[in-house]
Amino acid sequence: MKRLFLGKSELLVPNIGLGCMSMGKLSPEEASKVINNALDLEIDFFDLADIYGGGKAEETFGKVIEMDPSIRERMLIQSKAGIRKGSYDFSKEHLLKSVDDILKRLQTDYLDVLLLHRPDALVEPEIVAEVFDELEKSGKVRNFGVSNHNPNQIELLKRYVKQPLIVNQMQFSVMHTGMVDAGINVNTKFDSGINRDGEILDYSRLEDITLQAWSPIKSGGDIFVDNENYPEVNAKLKEIGERYGLSNSAVAIAWILRHPANIQAIVGTMTPERLTDYAKASEVRITHDEWYEIYRAAGNKLP
Repeated sequence: MKRLFLGKSELLVPNIGLGCMSMGKLSPEEASKVINNALDLEIDFFDLADIYGGGKAEETFGKVIEMDPSIRERMLIQSKAGIRKGSYDFSKEHLLKSVDDILKRLQTDYLDVLLLHRPDALVEPEIVAEVFDELEKSGKVRNFGVSNHNPNQIELLKRYVKQPLIVNQMQFSVMHTGMVDAGINVNTKFDSGINRDGEILDYSRLEDITLQAWSPIKSGGDIFVDNENYPEVNAKLKEIGERYGLSNSAVAIAWILRHPANIQAIVGTMTPERLTDYAKASEVRITHDEWYEIYRAAGNKLP
């Protein structure tokens, strides 16, 4: 399993992480099988959030740790906070309570990474800085980052926050390519040239922030891999996959990993066999031309 450093940290992680949004639907025994299979594959990075399953995902994950406390030493756990019903909330009271609740559900003393889940329009960055200082000093959180933030939102936080922001988790897949579309279509009148995220891809590379790709096999809400509604891209994934001995799903992951930004793919499967399949993409480097072939097969036109 190929590994990379998250941002400017010393946290060395696999380039494929396991997203645990659906873990709350499993029994602790089923979740244990999923987690141990991931560890056997050297996928030791687990992504959660306080809102996943209304906290149930973290509770189930925590029960696996309760069953075998020593397993925590083999894990890198990331969770997210800042969303509550009807609001985004980066207030001190909410974030501190959220982290305490996360740790309680996970039955752990610390998080390896905490992300601010979605931008709070009423953010007070000096308050976020106080929260991060308190969480770091207490040992409850070791590293910090954001999710779904644009460059200026990150810069505003960085003006006050002293800890490096090492991660930004964004939606990215073969069929959700906004992060590259605008750069390819610079100075055109095409809709794909519209800059919707502040050039977050180039910014992240310049600032040593690791991008994590969520929903890496989805187009909006649909899974596009092996979906008859997406015939052209699946035909291309199959063609290229046959060259490397990879499934369509694994090629879709390899496409993300091929980008020189060293993006970490967060795959959200609770099926051990599927994770084993995805893991095959970790060390496969498709060619420059194959990357563009897949990009075009997804319906993207070059200017």
